[in-house]
Amino acid sequence: MKRIISISLAAALALSLAACGAPASESAAPSESASASESTAGTQEAADAGSDAADAESDLAYVQDKGTLVIGYTVYAPMNYTDENGEFTGFDTELATAVCEQLGVTPEFQEINWNTKVVELDAKSIDCIWNGMTLTEDILANTACTEPYAKNAQVVVMKADAEYASTADLADGVVAYEAGSAGQDTVEGDEYLSQAEGVPMSVQTNCLREVEAGTATAAVLDLTLANAMIGEGTDYADLEIKDELNVEEYGVAFRKGSDLAEAVNQAFAALREDGTMQALADKYNLELAD
Repeated sequence: MKRIISISLAAALALSLAACGAPASESAAPSESASASESTAGTQEAADAGSDAADAESDLAYVQDKGTLVIGYTVYAPMNYTDENGEFTGFDTELATAVCEQLGVTPEFQEINWNTKVVELDAKSIDCIWNGMTLTEDILANTACTEPYAKNAQVVVMKADAEYASTADLADGVVAYEAGSAGQDTVEGDEYLSQAEGVPMSVQTNCLREVEAGTATAAVLDLTLANAMIGEGTDYADLEIKDELNVEEYGVAFRKGSDLAEAVNQAFAALREDGTMQALADKYNLELAD
């Protein structure tokens, strides 16, 4: 609509300037053929503008036209990470690639600052947030989200020999969490964790480093990441899950009002039906959402 109005104003201004520069006898009344021609041209321009506006409103058309889906992520095993062979992989990495194949586009993974993920989405720096993202009230209110596709929970991770009975034990401690994450929401919403000294980190893996180094008493982060990164045979063999605080679900976020969310929901349905999603869940030790 804005483009149509702009074209009309521009056309009116051009006619006004032409009238000012022409002799009175020539500018007094345009011929019928000229009027008809200008009217036809204006109608065609308006139609073209309307078509462009309609296309611009479709995120699906936008990504299919450019041929890529830019996926915002942070390093987060088992969702998006680089394995021991140097291959970028993970549950979300493989699932997104399968969905992109259904949409007829190429996935392009772009690492982002999780705390400004929605800002980057709205600025079109990325086309979606797909990185084990919890469907919080804030995310649901400010983006267009898919249906849940996997289950998760927020957990308390501490050194294995640390004493812990409940979050009350951490009220005077130091708790690390990822800035802008469900972990931060959990810490701020808990009666006792909110009294602790909060240490916001850029990614969840850094929270584990803080606990390992002793600069944080505990970390509050995703169960999926904790299962993949702590315990015997990992770099954090002396850390363990002490508590499971709440159950959550993961989804993919697109720009508010985007038609891509429904398109991906349809792709999810097809990938559930052919067994692809369950095979990936089994591979990465995840539980699919109901």
